Formats: sequence, C-alpha cells, structure tokens
Amino acid sequence: MDADLDPILLEVLKNGFDAIADEMALILMRTAHSPIVRDAMDYSTALCDRDGQTLAQGLTTPMHLGSFYDAMRHLIAQYQGRIAPGDVFIGNDPYAASGQHLPDIYIIKPIFHAGALCGWATTLAHHVDVGGLVPGSNSIGATEIHQEGLRLPFLKLFDGGVENETLFTIIATNVRMPDQVLGDLKAQMAACRAGEQGFQALLGRYGADKIARYGDALQDYAETLARAAFSEIPDGVYEFTDHIDGLGENPEVITLKLKLIVAGSEVTADWTGTAPQVRGGINAPLSFCKSNVYAALRSIMPLDAPNCHGFSRPIHVVAPPGTLVNALYPAPCGARGITGYRIVDCVFGALAKAVPDRVAADGTGGSTLPSFGGRNEGQNFVFSECIMGTWGATSAHDGQEGVPHMASNQANVPIETIEADYPIRIEKYGFLADTGGPGRFRGGVGLTREYRVLVDDVYFGVRSDKNLYPPHGLFGGEPGARSRNLINPGNGERSLPSLPVAPVTLRRDDVFRHEMAGGGGYGDALDRDPALVLEDLLDEKITPAHASAAYGVVIQPGADLAIDWAATERLRLELRAARMAATVP
Repeated sequence: MDADLDPILLEVLKNGFDAIADEMALILMRTAHSPIVRDAMDYSTALCDRDGQTLAQGLTTPMHLGSFYDAMRHLIAQYQGRIAPGDVFIGNDPYAASGQHLPDIYIIKPIFHAGALCGWATTLAHHVDVGGLVPGSNSIGATEIHQEGLRLPFLKLFDGGVENETLFTIIATNVRMPDQVLGDLKAQMAACRAGEQGFQALLGRYGADKIARYGDALQDYAETLARAAFSEIPDGVYEFTDHIDGLGENPEVITLKLKLIVAGSEVTADWTGTAPQVRGGINAPLSFCKSNVYAALRSIMPLDAPNCHGFSRPIHVVAPPGTLVNALYPAPCGARGITGYRIVDCVFGALAKAVPDRVAADGTGGSTLPSFGGRNEGQNFVFSECIMGTWGATSAHDGQEGVPHMASNQANVPIETIEADYPIRIEKYGFLADTGGPGRFRGGVGLTREYRVLVDDVYFGVRSDKNLYPPHGLFGGEPGARSRNLINPGNGERSLPSLPVAPVTLRRDDVFRHEMAGGGGYGDALDRDPALVLEDLLDEKITPAHASAAYGVVIQPGADLAIDWAATERLRLELRAARMAATVP
C-alpha cells in the first residue's frame, strides 16, 4: 500500500463499501417475492470497482460471491464500448455468461460519475423457477443444460434506461411462476439502484480518482492479510478425498480429490483426479469451484480482512476441464450446490491436517433442497427451500445445530409462511437424538423436517447427501448419523436415494420426511466430560443407551437422572480394553 495513503480514510471507505453492499442485501430481502429469496435468503450482493473486482460483499451467500469476478470479466469483455448510464444487465448461463446454474440470475447495473464508468452494483438471486424439466428447475435427472430451463447470456434488460419489454415477456412466458420471478428481478433492480446511489454519494464526496486509488489499495491490503494468514500454515501438500453419494436408485459414488499445496504465502487447490463430469445436474462450472475454494480459505483469515477480490489473489485453482468441478458444455448444473459444499468440505479436510485447531469436523454436507410443484385452486405453485443444518465438532466445542453450512449462510423458511402460501403442512421439525458423532466434543445433532402435501399430483424432487458417506470425525471422533429420505414414514415407507434422478409424484396426504445427517465428532468419545454427556441427555440430544454405548457413561435409573460415577469408570475401562484387543492382530 502506498505510504502516502491515509489508513484512516482507507478504513472509512472499506466500511462505506461494506455498508453499501449490506444495504443492497437488506433491500433485496425486504422486497423479494419468493420464499427462496425472501426467507431462505438464497441470494448475494456485491459492489465492484470499474474493472469488475469486488470491493465489498453483502452478508449473504459465500459460495456465490467469489464468482462475481468471472461474471463481471465476461460481461465487460462482451459489452466493451457499449455500456451506458441506465443500462441493466441480466444473465444466468454457466457457459454463455460465466454463471453458476440457471436459477441463479445476475442483475448488474453499471455506476457512472461525471460521465465515466466507476463501478458496478451486482446482485445474484436463486429464482423459484426458470422452466425446464421440473418445477423449481433443479433437475438432478437432466442430462444436458438445455433441459434445465431458460438460458440467458448477458443481455440488456434496460438499455440506457429503456425497458426491454421483449425480454421481460420471454422470461415471463418460460417460467412457471412469472409473478414471483419478475417480482424478484425487480427486487434485484431495486438493490442495484440502492448500490448505485450509495456509491455515487461516495464518488461525489471524495472524487472518482480517490475512490479508485483507495479501492486499489483495499485490494492490496486484503492480499497482504491473506498472504500473512497463509504464511502461518506449514508448507506442504495436504491431500483429502471426499465423496458424493451418487445419482439415482443405483448410485455410483462420485469422488472428489484435492491436493492443497501451501508454499510460502500462496495456496494452490489442485483437483486433479476428481471424477469426470456426469450425466446429471450436479456438475459445477469453474467459477463456482473457485468461489467455494475462496470461501473455505477466507474462513481461516482474520475477521477484519476485507471481503474483496484481493484476498483471492494468492489462491490458485487447478481444475481439469471436463471434471465435476470444471464442467464443459453441455453438462447440466442445476443441482451443482451439492458439489460446491463438497468442495468446501474437501478444503477443510485438507486443512485439518495442517491447522487442526482451526477447522471443524465434517458437517451435514450442506443444505438439503426439497422441491414441490403442481396446481392448487387453478394456479401453479412451486416451493423449494434449503434445509439447514449442523456442523461438526471442533477442538474447543461441540458442533453447532440449527445453523447453515458456512458456504451458504442461509435460513430455513418459517413453517407459517409455507403453510399460509402452499398446499403443504409441516408435520414435524426438530432435532434427532443420538445423531451427533461421538467425540470428546460431540458433533451437532441432525435435524428432521416432515412435509404433508394437501393436494393430488404433486411433483417432488430432493437434493441431499451423506447417506452412503456420513460426516467424518477428526482425531478419533466418530462419524455422525447418516441422512435419510422417506416417503410416508412408518409401515410401508419408501426410501429415496440422496439424489433421485426420476421425479416422484405425491398424492394428497403423502408425507416426505428428511432426516439430516449429524456432524462428526472431534477426539476420543471416552475422553468426553461425563457432565457434558448428562447435559446432552437432559437436553434430549442423546438417550441413556447412547450415553453408555458411545461415551461409556452410566446413568442411574430412576426419575432423577444422575451419573453413576463408579459404573462409568468401570465401563470406560472395559470399553478401552475391548478397543485395544480389537487392534491386536
């Protein structure tokens, strides 16, 4: 950073940029029409400089935000010399607009001051439907992107302030829920206008040259902090292999392989050896792969490191073309979120070997995404949400529960909203006992959510994971419980795979239950403080049988739950002896 720059002004402008991006996020949330945006908060906002480098990111979805730069470079190259005040751009296609998947639509507005292009207000929102094979446009069974919905290269939704009525009509005609989709697009435009106004106020106060200069300094500062954080990691090659359960009723396990190479102040994430792209909608574009690598590594940087493009400069991503993490046309990408979560989990798995005190054991593998669609009272309905979530344990505490995966920062849709707006009733929502991976610190317990449909002929699909490969523990911690998808649980129940490729049709009063995996444990379960085991029992996170089997803690029978300390000591000695005997050849 230049010595003659004022560090106080740099901090003021950093916070000013952050405030603009956060205001955009709040406006988008408050004006959105669909629950997937308004309540689940599956969207992102960012303020970019004149070159498309992110200056600040809103408090929303980390796995989106690192991909803004690739989209902006694509847009700027495509429209160089044809960008004017009043323009609004739209795009979503992974191949024609450096997008992520078709439901994620970019709305982007250039920001001018004194006739010069000085920045960009950018938004990305997951839309409830963009057409395609299935309601919600998250078809795991798609075999090419043309089946997934409306593909939009970067186009001008407004050209010099003039609305493109033809494009609005095409969008409305191709989606199942035009009112919600157009409403969310307008919410994105409102957020962009707020970003434009906020940035223009800074430009008016400090001048375009000073803003550009301090913006460049902010990028350099973020890079400096990132390099300092990486320099604290011992040099080396840290490998990790993770899995996605696979597609359909007879899944073939899909493998992700990572070599995380730390060399001085730089980190390379090398995905050589990862599975080829698949004929199903879980493929990730390169921009999405990079974004998730950035999100994972950002989590070990100082909290005050600027969330701008600069922190990603020392990070290099090697992703062979045609693989699951760098899909090539025409690979489908609709459900690529599950691959993004696994990318982050791979980075954490590798980091656990390098900085074990700074990462958690494996969590639930990201959000589960159920989708329902059909007709009710003569109208289409489409409902999707992201069910969150549980983390693995760390070296200092139990895994968190009722929280999103760190790459998503989203929320479950309130039950009241679902039941008021859709022919769906939530029968059950809560924690599942005995599902957290045992350890000196316990993994978070899994969640369950149960939906009853109240009309006939309802399409249903689900994106989930962690049934065949449950969340792993760290340093002796045990895995969390496996996930399950059940139709009409109980007698005659039907089990669905993690990633069903064939759509399911539900009848009136059919029930879908998702049981989310529990987080992995950290450390030896027989070293867990018995008082914490009793606390878990009183909180109904475990049962007495699990307390003894997993932790060697004996609870005295009777109404007043208490630890039998003598019996606990004997049982733990017996369990350790049995463990030792099992390891002897």
